Amino acid sequence: MKTILAIHTGGTISMSQNEKGEVVPNDENPIAEEQVILNGQINLITDELFNLPSPHVTPEVMLQIKQRIMKAINDGVDGVVITHGTDTLEETAYFLDLTLPNTIPVVVTGAMRSSNEIGSDGLYNFRNAILVAATDESYGKGVLVVMNDEIHTARFVTKTHTTNVATFRTPTFGPIGIVTQNKAKYFQELIQTEVSDIDHVSAGVYLIKAYAGMNGDLFEAINRSTTNGLVIEGLGAGNLPPQTLPAIKRLIDNNIPIVLVSRCYNGVAQDIYDYEGGGIQLRKMGLILCQGLNGQKARIKLLVGLSAHKSGDDLRAFVSNAIS
Repeated sequence: MKTILAIHTGGTISMSQNEKGEVVPNDENPIAEEQVILNGQINLITDELFNLPSPHVTPEVMLQIKQRIMKAINDGVDGVVITHGTDTLEETAYFLDLTLPNTIPVVVTGAMRSSNEIGSDGLYNFRNAILVAATDESYGKGVLVVMNDEIHTARFVTKTHTTNVATFRTPTFGPIGIVTQNKAKYFQELIQTEVSDIDHVSAGVYLIKAYAGMNGDLFEAINRSTTNGLVIEGLGAGNLPPQTLPAIKRLIDNNIPIVLVSRCYNGVAQDIYDYEGGGIQLRKMGLILCQGLNGQKARIKLLVGLSAHKSGDDLRAFVSNAIS
């Protein structure tokens, strides 16, 4: 019999609608009370670690979840499931993917409909996540996200719809497996992983999205001594309006690492264009092009790299390589 630890952190999966139809947190998590024992083969341990809406989750909270999982690994559990609000689920999942040893299955799940709504998906997703965590083939695949019968990598999955139960998607690459007939079935896997064990999280790491006609005002506003890093969601393959360049150059001169990704839903950032503000010029200025990650994931990776005391070429290599 496998032992699976279920860590509950809050979110829609733990909420209910009140008499006005408003979705609100419960004093007690209804999912945590459910006994989802599958065929008598799983010993489920429950830890109600937090009861937070996902916009309330911070990197410090993510670090506490990581530390709780490390204790569980040391205690000999066979797998871990985390229930989480969906708004920031992908960021917590990727943070854990970057900071946990790739030893036991760790699966993150949530819900798009609260526990007392018609068609609530919480208990079903929770059950599937437990199945995946208890599957031998789930070992060595990094942190996984299980929603709506699909298995995604924490590295590339993202929330794509505000309310649809099929909101979690992996652009460009697709899911790596599915849950069917009470089994996890895999069809592909990540090439490699890299782990950075951290005991704190750096502050002052920001994310800015580029837009047509953008100037340097936002970049000037964050050019201060407390700023440790910046991610920019650039236009297209990774380009910026030329009016932003002087302010960005001043950030670089202050030794603030800047990571460039694309704001596009699909594809990767590349230094293709050689014009003012084009990707080639940005790379020559010192921006780090990160391929394959969206803005919020690139920020998590930069934050973890800085928290692991990486700098210079080590930080550049760590952040730019999205396959690790």
